[in-house]
Amino acid sequence: MSRYSTKQRKSLLAYLSAHPDELLSTRQIADALQHEKISLSAVYRNLSELEAEEKVRRCAKSGTREVFYQYIAADACRGALHMTCIQCEKTFHMADENAALLVKHLAQSEKFTLDMADTVLYGTCGACRERGRTT
Repeated sequence: MSRYSTKQRKSLLAYLSAHPDELLSTRQIADALQHEKISLSAVYRNLSELEAEEKVRRCAKSGTREVFYQYIAADACRGALHMTCIQCEKTFHMADENAALLVKHLAQSEKFTLDMADTVLYGTCGACRERGRTT
């Protein structure tokens, strides 16, 4: 747990909590908080602490080596299985019933326990598919 509740940390948490359904790079976050005079190194440091506290999830998008972060401390995100669109980059929660069926199926047929807190499924959302933006 972080020992300090600094102004920088509070600003970062406020920004992340306002964007819970987005995967954000460290640079995107730093650019958004530039007016708060938060350095890139402070963003990195705080994100590392927040990841250790399980308030943010760190992941890489398919086909890239860049690291992205998502705020997962929101009540709606606890226990939710996330799906991220590779076209529009929005992140959605899978319906609870569907997530439960997937978890049950994996456990029974594959003898595999899915880590819901650290899993993101990538694909194309319905809106992008309808617009014909699939790759």
